[in-house]
Amino acid sequence: MSDTSSEAGAGSPLRRPLQSEMFVIHGGGKAKAEDRGKRRSLYGNGLKAPSPIGKNFVIDTNVLLHDPDCLDRFADNHVCIPLEVLCELDKFKNEQSERGGNARSVHRKLAALFSKHPENATTGIPNREGGSVRLVPAQAAAGNRSAAVEELLALFQGQASNDNRILLCTQLIAEKNTAPTILVTKDLNLQLKAHAIGIPCEDYQNDKVDSARVGAASPVLVEIKPNDLQRFASTGGLERPAHVRRISPNEYVLLQAGEKRTMPARMGVDGAFHKLDIPEQIRIQRGAPLRPLNLGQQCFLDALLNPAITLVTCYGSAGTGKTLLAVASALHATFNGEYNGVTVSRPVIPLGDTLGFLPGSLEEKLDPWLKPVYDALEFLLTPEQGAAKRKQAQRAPRKGGPEFPPPGGGKRCYDPFLESGLIEIEALCYIRGRSIPNRFFILDEAQQLTPLEAKTIVTRMARGSKLVLVGDPAQIDNPYVDRLSNGLVYTRERLRDEACTSHVTLERGERSQLAEAAARKM
Repeated sequence: MSDTSSEAGAGSPLRRPLQSEMFVIHGGGKAKAEDRGKRRSLYGNGLKAPSPIGKNFVIDTNVLLHDPDCLDRFADNHVCIPLEVLCELDKFKNEQSERGGNARSVHRKLAALFSKHPENATTGIPNREGGSVRLVPAQAAAGNRSAAVEELLALFQGQASNDNRILLCTQLIAEKNTAPTILVTKDLNLQLKAHAIGIPCEDYQNDKVDSARVGAASPVLVEIKPNDLQRFASTGGLERPAHVRRISPNEYVLLQAGEKRTMPARMGVDGAFHKLDIPEQIRIQRGAPLRPLNLGQQCFLDALLNPAITLVTCYGSAGTGKTLLAVASALHATFNGEYNGVTVSRPVIPLGDTLGFLPGSLEEKLDPWLKPVYDALEFLLTPEQGAAKRKQAQRAPRKGGPEFPPPGGGKRCYDPFLESGLIEIEALCYIRGRSIPNRFFILDEAQQLTPLEAKTIVTRMARGSKLVLVGDPAQIDNPYVDRLSNGLVYTRERLRDEACTSHVTLERGERSQLAEAAARKM
């Protein structure tokens, strides 16, 4: 179900259906009723599955909007699409957004599926794996209702929402089939309703990642002999010992020989451990120097500065340095001539075409959303002398305003880079169809993406580009994804064994003692 369910509320030009006609479309005249009866006997009501083998999965609107290809994900089972779902899809098809595009994609798939054999729309169109897809115009005609249906009608009296119609449709299908009938929805409220009235209900699981993988710490600990660690420190390389499990390419580990002798390493695509290759510090022009402060940041910096790694994903809570290190590495590599520029973006929640209604240029529209990136740029590009002046101004009493106005007539230190195009602000709603070559692309808060949106962005990267996805899977604002099904974790899971990808989890906060305590305890 979508987050906007349709209800015939007060003031609606359509009258609210009575309890007895909530799920029956009535027309005028006996002849019309007879015609409808003939058509129903010819086409069926969609309640009976074409085969007793396989479960019946009733698909909610939000599942189709989340994954337009979900019809092919149910193997040899039977997919049921209530008529109410088609009505809801119709509301979204004109949206100029990812959701609108998904709605149109579903309509095209269903039209292609049923247009050749419309007489089988309610009896089921078989798929390649032995299952089927069918439309279900649910009916609960008087005189032919079970006690469970009568109970639901009484419970839903005066609440003719699409949620309730889909629940009743699921109950009707369950009564007509011996195989289990399950409602599949990403709407938590609809899941709770189904649990309350005893209807089996599940979330859409196809793109969910194993919880253990999302919560796994990085890097893993690898025990080796003391002489192997010494050889690794001197040569910078070590063959993977036979007793060590298989490790994904560019995965980071901590080699340990004894209790106190450790050294970080990266698993190369050649199957050997390699020493981290990171500078002692990163300094952009005359700006403040930046050094990795813990093991996780060292591994993250190694991945960011490795030109052979073209996709880097990073999990980390607030204050762990995700954005700051990504921006610093992007500027460092760009000034060294490895890329033509830096592109930064961030998902805007709510998604869609809402940016068009905000005043100003694209940079001004995205300014509130990109404050963390701008903060990182200001920290990295502000000369140390200017930073000292700011601290002095903060200690001085303020009466009429800041004692030290910003240099350059009020310009920010990073404005020249924005004006020259060296740093580019990209809105994700405009990225479809683009090809982005030779850019260092940073996507902050990537956990707000759906898997389909993440795929769209990854496939935009052309030769010579590097994509960095950073975010905290525990902080989700998008109602259509969760900790295990968002675009950040989905991208990591699907591409974890590719030689051009790497992943780091940052666990230790470095923003301040207060921020670290709050991230752990609040």
